[in-house]
Amino acid sequence: MNRPIRILVAKVGLDGHDRGAKIIATSLRDAGMEVIYTGLRQTPEMVVNTALQEDVDAIGVSILSGAHMTVFPKIMHFMKEKGLNDVLVTGGGIIPDDDMKMLNDMGVGKLFQPGTNTQEIVSYITEWVKENRNF
Repeated sequence: MNRPIRILVAKVGLDGHDRGAKIIATSLRDAGMEVIYTGLRQTPEMVVNTALQEDVDAIGVSILSGAHMTVFPKIMHFMKEKGLNDVLVTGGGIIPDDDMKMLNDMGVGKLFQPGTNTQEIVSYITEWVKENRNF
């Protein structure tokens, strides 16, 4: 790629725990990515609109509130509606394995549990973008 990977790190809903999102954002930035952090209390539609405006390669959603089965499907809906078919949606938080499988089947990328090595997340995003984004 001729430019850094651009990723939007988002906190959706009333989930006010953003320490993990900030750690991930810093790790992605340290790996050479351009990171846009939305801050707290975003709606799925706001996240997708920001992704479109910022021309990102990936969206990373941090969710600890238990609303993952609502948030991710809504993000996928708005992405489809806006034609963002080549943008990775990934994320992490407290998400049971069975729910991860259902979200993956809906088109959400790999989801990460708390404690995941940040290099694993960087590698996953980097490889996905190399394989799926054409410039």
